[in-house]
Amino acid sequence: MGKKLKIAIIGSRGYPYVYSGYETLVKELAERLVKSGNEVTVYCHRKLFNEKPKKVNGVHLVYTPSVHSKVFSQLYNSFFSFIHVCFSKSDVVLVVNSANGPFGLLTKIFRKKTCINVDGLEWLRPKWKGLGSIYFKWASKMATLFYDQIINDSEEMRKVYLNLFKRDSKVIAYGADIRKSKNPDSINKWNLKQREYYFVVGRLIPDNNADLIIKGFLKSNSTKKLVIVGDVPYKDAYASDLKNMVDKRLVFTGYVKDQNLLAELYHNCYVYIHGHEFGGTNPTMIKAMAYGSAILALDTVFNREMLQKGKFGIFFKKELISVTNQIDYCEKENDLMYKLRQESVNGITNKYNWNFVTSQYLEVFNSLVSQRN
Repeated sequence: MGKKLKIAIIGSRGYPYVYSGYETLVKELAERLVKSGNEVTVYCHRKLFNEKPKKVNGVHLVYTPSVHSKVFSQLYNSFFSFIHVCFSKSDVVLVVNSANGPFGLLTKIFRKKTCINVDGLEWLRPKWKGLGSIYFKWASKMATLFYDQIINDSEEMRKVYLNLFKRDSKVIAYGADIRKSKNPDSINKWNLKQREYYFVVGRLIPDNNADLIIKGFLKSNSTKKLVIVGDVPYKDAYASDLKNMVDKRLVFTGYVKDQNLLAELYHNCYVYIHGHEFGGTNPTMIKAMAYGSAILALDTVFNREMLQKGKFGIFFKKELISVTNQIDYCEKENDLMYKLRQESVNGITNKYNWNFVTSQYLEVFNSLVSQRN
């Protein structure tokens, strides 16, 4: 066993705020690291928290300045967080989000041991156009220069960084807890019936292809509903246009913060549809597998890696007709959907277990600290 560490985490919206994969990762990691005797400090966006306790569930919290902006909120918050952490007594700093790549120069100057989870191909995401795309690619390159350890969440993403930036990385996936349905009637909140709806989870941004899925679904022959969980925390024309689409089969729930209720939506859907394009190991699809959903996913190398080339799901191409055809196919293949529901949980191998994920991060932390000594 290594010594008990002082670990700082920067780059998410904070704890216990759960909005995206980053916050889920931070929550699951921080709580387990504390339980194993380590001291964990999470940096939070001050404006997102009405109440600002200094400690929650044993996790120390620091609230640094933030602004409400799609483009600048994280960079603004990270700058102040990095300044603070450079003068802290932390042994190691875990950073999430490749946008924070350049800030690694600060921790390098102050000789802090650091690792960064760079996540997906941010520079290819449609929401970052022009300068945003250029910045993300440059920031990802800076991450490979300034941080002691790069962490990717899939083998395919590791290959991208190796080929593009000539820097290898440690692969540590996101985790998921296998769960069985406990309260199927809770979906009655939206007048839903078991197996009578398709299900989409994710921010309403172009990267997740929600528009493609919705339009493709509406052209299908399905009489089932399409339930869309998610939104964006800022004013956005793309999201507004989607939510203004009118059809009796569409159900927009907004955010579902109750994790038990969200789990029941996964458990009881006919098919979970996954349109995420640029990530590695995606948390929403891992949940779909862990909760026993049949999965229809966009055909990408990352999704193929997760679904083991079709063993635990089927795929659609990034074309309207493909979405429509695959939904019509799912409608006819009731037995196959049942089989996929029974088998998808088998895709949650040890590498997706949160305790194993935490042990992998601890291994990295201890290795970095030992290099300093």
